[in-house]
Amino acid sequence: MGSQSLVEGKKILVVDDESDIMEALRDLLPMCELAGASTFEGGKELLENQYFDIAILDIMGVRGYDLLSVAKTKNIIPIMLTAHALSPENTVKSYEKGAASYIPKEEISNIETYLNDVLEAKEKGANSWWRWLDRLGDYYVERFGPDWKDKNKEFWNKFPSW
Repeated sequence: MGSQSLVEGKKILVVDDESDIMEALRDLLPMCELAGASTFEGGKELLENQYFDIAILDIMGVRGYDLLSVAKTKNIIPIMLTAHALSPENTVKSYEKGAASYIPKEEISNIETYLNDVLEAKEKGANSWWRWLDRLGDYYVERFGPDWKDKNKEFWNKFPSW
């Protein structure tokens, strides 16, 4: 990463029912101010009552899609981070519901890169998913096979560069 990381000093909410995810993110994002919740209710309360730049939301266990809706009403950038709900279908669903990105938990070690991509896109007024396929295309091919886009062809065809 360059000398200036866009995530520097950002206030980030992490909602995940696995405590090790919060610990991992604290280690990976020491330059950020992190707050955490392990339940839907706790996450919703924090989203509604505090300011955050970004919300990193698990999908399963904390009703991540409901939290995504709350984050959007508060103009907080929602990022989906998932293991159990990882699928091409949920990737599309996350995009359509307004998530700024969708990150497999196996890729958590690169979280700063993904957050920088989203923040850079926001700065430029570009689609926050602009680098998503470059970053995760190979991972999806490995995980779901070379035809992973076929089921949702119409959706993926909206992105000429993909």
